[in-house]
Amino acid sequence: MSEPDRAGAAGIGDPVSEPLTELARLGSATVYEAGGRGGFVDADLIQVVPGSRVAGPARTVACGQDDNLMVHAAMAAVAPGEVLVMTMPEPRPIALVGDLLATQARAQGAAGILVDAAVRDVEELVELGLPIWARWVRVHGAGKELPGSIGEPVVVGGATIGAGDILVMDRDGVAVIDADCVEEVLAASLAREAREHAKRLKLQAGELSYDLDGLRERVEGAS
Repeated sequence: MSEPDRAGAAGIGDPVSEPLTELARLGSATVYEAGGRGGFVDADLIQVVPGSRVAGPARTVACGQDDNLMVHAAMAAVAPGEVLVMTMPEPRPIALVGDLLATQARAQGAAGILVDAAVRDVEELVELGLPIWARWVRVHGAGKELPGSIGEPVVVGGATIGAGDILVMDRDGVAVIDADCVEEVLAASLAREAREHAKRLKLQAGELSYDLDGLRERVEGAS
């Protein structure tokens, strides 16, 4: 699987997907900072597919405890370009997603998966190439007995994620953008990128952030 196949959320040229493609390129750290340090998933996550990054609207899935019945149901509900967000009442190292469910998600057009639990079949998941983030890798499988919900707000790593909120996921983690703030955050992120580019050139020329950011005065002026 080539690297371009592991990035973005939908086809280039689609007016809806172009902001998402830009957000994925900008990355979670830039989006988080430019968005005012708002929503982010404060949890240790495994980036299952190395080098993957994605941005897309959330399709939230609340499963029963240690059960993935609703993950199967979500495969009939997910729309192309969406990021599936799998949760349980309490995060535990139980595999909610494996090779066969991820294969279905990719076939249905999901842009990626965030699992607030475990995954398994990791070698197959890497080969499949669908961007996936999870808390754990475990062989311990889930039950298929407990109904839950799809489309209701969920909490992952302290972040409340509603259906349609935009997730930006990469090696650094997951930033969460309110669905109503996408254009504003994208504009701020592009502006931040431009500022950082100009600053990087100065740093490469030997200038110091200690001076550029006015930090020297904070240290030496306080003595």
